[in-house]
Amino acid sequence: MRTQEQKLPPEYSKKAVKYLSGLDSITKQRLKIGIEKIPQGDIRPLEGSKKSLRLRIGDFRVIFSWISNEQIFIEKISPRGSIYKGA
Repeated sequence: MRTQEQKLPPEYSKKAVKYLSGLDSITKQRLKIGIEKIPQGDIRPLEGSKKSLRLRIGDFRVIFSWISNEQIFIEKISPRGSIYKGA
């Protein structure tokens, strides 16, 4: 796990943006706050992937990877039950 502080705003995949746009404003805000706090939080390496990490925010999971030492790429956001299917 990396220990550097995230400095640049995260980049989002089209899939992540689409999912976020369909959420209510409270949930959307909670997810964005959790993402902004990376590298703090419940972060673990994603099994079967060398680069991707998983962030747990309540019942939601955020799959992301580091673009550089200062920026992350949000690959996917989804509820726990469906995030790992078809990843």
